[in-house]
Amino acid sequence: MEQTLAKGKQIQDDCAAVIKKLRAMLHSTEEQLRVNKKQEVFLTQLAAKTLPKGLHCLPLRLSTEYFSLDPSQQQFPNQEKLEDPKLYHYALFSDNVLAAAVVVNSTVSNAKHPSNHVFHIVTDRLNYAAMRMWFLSNPLGKAAIQVQNIEEFTWLNASYSPVLKQLGSQSMIDYYFRTHRANSDPNLKFRNPKYLSILNHLRFYLPEIFPKLNKVVFLDDDIVVQKDLSGLWTIDLKGKVNGAVETCGENFHRFDRYLNFSNPLISKNFDPHSCGWAYGMNGFDLAEWRKQKITKVYHSWQRLNHDRLLW
Repeated sequence: MEQTLAKGKQIQDDCAAVIKKLRAMLHSTEEQLRVNKKQEVFLTQLAAKTLPKGLHCLPLRLSTEYFSLDPSQQQFPNQEKLEDPKLYHYALFSDNVLAAAVVVNSTVSNAKHPSNHVFHIVTDRLNYAAMRMWFLSNPLGKAAIQVQNIEEFTWLNASYSPVLKQLGSQSMIDYYFRTHRANSDPNLKFRNPKYLSILNHLRFYLPEIFPKLNKVVFLDDDIVVQKDLSGLWTIDLKGKVNGAVETCGENFHRFDRYLNFSNPLISKNFDPHSCGWAYGMNGFDLAEWRKQKITKVYHSWQRLNHDRLLW
């Protein structure tokens, strides 16, 4: 019995050592997991900003083909549909030719009546010719398409849009591009330079871009449509400006993740537990937008956030 107890005591001591070792391993594993998660976010951002050589060359080839066309060959068919409020109008703001093609083609291929669908693409000056050439070479049949250059929106300038003025500021450029911030900023995904592009903010000017339309569906360029979207035009928004899908899984997109509630301007006007929404597909009542002067409200908040202390 004495030998058994001695052996048992020895085993118990070993268990304590094992427990201590397991705790150390668990701590080390958790730390490694934290490092890997941070690295994953960084590499995801890097991948999103890196264009494969083939995709980079595609717009150059398309632009060359576009400028070799006669002016009469550079025009799209069905242009009489562009301002018809009875049709289904989609807005897509993108500088990625292939991404825009996926969104448009998947929408048309799933549409029961393609002739009722009209696509309005706005891109930057660099990709304007390439975007037009792609859809000239790959026509949409009975659906209509319009490709616009954001440079043509002369009304969109720094004197009118406070966000455009802020995007050009040195402090904003430093925030998105200075690498020394990458290691200290926990919200690395918010530091994607795509947010410096006015195309990313153009959705807030839909009524100005489409003055003769009363309703439009906004599509982001990272989606694939898998069913007919005609039903979106029969939804009654009941006086609301925006119809969207709420996303609040595991507190993601909750207001307190984005807004600075230590600031009284935010805490008095917003509920920290309210949820944001997915911007992949939104239906906008432009008539109600104009009536409620939403762009003016947007501008007033942007001016208040000139130093980026509110969000």
